Amino acid sequence: MNQDELKQAAAFAALEEIRTFAPGAVIGVGTGSTVNYFIDALAASGIAIRGAVSSSEASAQRLATHGILLVSLDEIGDGLLPVYIDGADEIDPGFSMIKGGGGALTREKIVAAAASRFICICDASKKVAALGRFPLPVEVIPMARVQVGREIVRLTGGVPRWREGFVTDNGNHILDVSGLIINDPCALESDLNQIAGAVTNGLFARRGADVLLVATASGVERSERPG
Repeated sequence: MNQDELKQAAAFAALEEIRTFAPGAVIGVGTGSTVNYFIDALAASGIAIRGAVSSSEASAQRLATHGILLVSLDEIGDGLLPVYIDGADEIDPGFSMIKGGGGALTREKIVAAAASRFICICDASKKVAALGRFPLPVEVIPMARVQVGREIVRLTGGVPRWREGFVTDNGNHILDVSGLIINDPCALESDLNQIAGAVTNGLFARRGADVLLVATASGVERSERPG
């Protein structure tokens, strides 16, 4: 199976996870190529959801194209989504992740925080022993980009690189930090968030995945967060 086929397999497996919440549920939907397969599969599945909260403008457009109702978090009665489906750029054995390769990390964190259950869909190449091989995105206020970069170097020793020509859905910039080996993702997530001018970072450790669906050449492997 090629990588696109693996992504598609993980997306189809996620349909079975959301059937228990249908009909009538509002679900959270993430961003990225694997999630695009999920959105397409959801639209074709006949599963009756009430609507979806999207983590990006790109996913919102794809959902709307399929006629899936877009719902804001403010419209959710108790403020909680039963389930959130999204991918990852990396995921470690403790189900902490690096996300934000597509630049939607802030909205992804917001929707993930509002979900009772976070289901991560990916292919086996995303599993790592320790996070950091994939550059860690940090969303920053434009006027603070250089200052935040200096603080990141001081704090982590990593190398921040401005993602030139890219602006987030929130009107901000992204610094991609390479050269990291992240042994304590929860601590680093909190430390980076304390930098003035940093909006948030792509570590999803304090709110990691609850369920992992990993597509491999021999099928989709399902596992739950340790402990």
